[in-house]
Amino acid sequence: MPKIFRFTRFSLRDLIVTAGPASLLVLALCIGAYWLIDPSPPKHVVMSTGQENSAYEEFGKKYAAILARQGIAIELRASPGSQENLKRLQDNDSGIDIAFVQSGSTEQSEAERQGLVSLGSLFTEPVWIFLRGTKKINELGQLKGLRINVGQDGTGVPQLFKSLLEANHVDPAALHLSTLDNTPATVELLAGRIDGVVFSSAPDAPLIQMLLQTPGIRLLDFPQAEAYTRRLPFLTHVVLPRGIVDLGKNLPAQDIHLIAPTATLVAREDLHPALMDLFVQAAANIHGGAGWFNAQKAFPTANYTEIPVARDAERYYRNGPSFLERYLPFWLANFLSRMWVVIIAVGALAVPLSRIIPPLYVWKVRSRVYRWYGTLRAVEQAIEDVPPPERATVYREQLQRLDEIEEKANHVSIPLSFAEELYGLRSHINLVRKRIQWLMEAGEAREPARDFNA
Repeated sequence: MPKIFRFTRFSLRDLIVTAGPASLLVLALCIGAYWLIDPSPPKHVVMSTGQENSAYEEFGKKYAAILARQGIAIELRASPGSQENLKRLQDNDSGIDIAFVQSGSTEQSEAERQGLVSLGSLFTEPVWIFLRGTKKINELGQLKGLRINVGQDGTGVPQLFKSLLEANHVDPAALHLSTLDNTPATVELLAGRIDGVVFSSAPDAPLIQMLLQTPGIRLLDFPQAEAYTRRLPFLTHVVLPRGIVDLGKNLPAQDIHLIAPTATLVAREDLHPALMDLFVQAAANIHGGAGWFNAQKAFPTANYTEIPVARDAERYYRNGPSFLERYLPFWLANFLSRMWVVIIAVGALAVPLSRIIPPLYVWKVRSRVYRWYGTLRAVEQAIEDVPPPERATVYREQLQRLDEIEEKANHVSIPLSFAEELYGLRSHINLVRKRIQWLMEAGEAREPARDFNA
């Protein structure tokens, strides 16, 4: 069997020798490009969410579940809220890669300076002001003297609420403000130890859902909601429709006008682009449905954010998922979309190489035969113009040399498709041998004639 494999129509050894350098060059270029482009995202991401029982916490869990299907582990870190999340993103030592940030928390120039990008607005976060008692209140100026909890400084609600009071020319000192977390503040409200709580959250938050259905707790209506949006551009006017909480119980009993900033998914600009794509796709999956304050597919969107939107996220919101993302697994679609330039370059390099390598392969195989023609030519030159006294010795030496060449040629392994060259070499060796033999016979025939004439 080993002998059979030696006589094939293809020489793997010669192919490796001829195509090997080109293949190594292409491989080196691919490895270098892969290292520079870095198509594979990291497998671990740190996300800053919100307080216990908050919408940020609930949505953070949903993002973690979706990205886990792609092999990406999201570490969720609790936070007081939007302002603290923004500080963590701005702090390079915090280890936070992505977080929920409320609109109006920063300015575009500051976000650009800090290297932050938005992956889109996710949902509205209405300002929910829940109050105890029967006194009808529909203006913030009527809250003077009441005990109102606005949450911790890191939530963003204190700053937002003070902006609303300022727009109404109300001094915050005219209210008794406290800074409890959402859950303890809700307990205090239900116990009657405070008069109201201020939240800014999606209606999905468990505490919001509970308070909307709690007897004795009223939600403050903003009849001037449209005016608020003109004075504070980061706010939008939303309406809590009558009966949306519970149709059977008709909760609420009438439409309630609210003002709302939007929750934005904010990341560091050096977050891997593939991860940005995954988060944007997850956002479309989580927030794309119809909600209390938005129609189907109204969110996520590139609007309602003062933070510059990442280029890949903006492309997604404009055109939707790419062709590759629609029909291929994430890892393959990501690899092809980020390596397409390299693939085209390698293809362009492979075209000329495909024309060069076959002739090189043919030359390499034939050179194993042709190199003996140089030795054969040396034998022919050795028998030219030999002085008569030395001819017999030289001819015998060259005949012996031809035997050695033939012996080595017989051990040359060559594909069957090139056997013609090998048999040609053998016939030429035999031709030179016959010539030397003829010269020897002719010399021996002349030698007696010279003696007789002498």
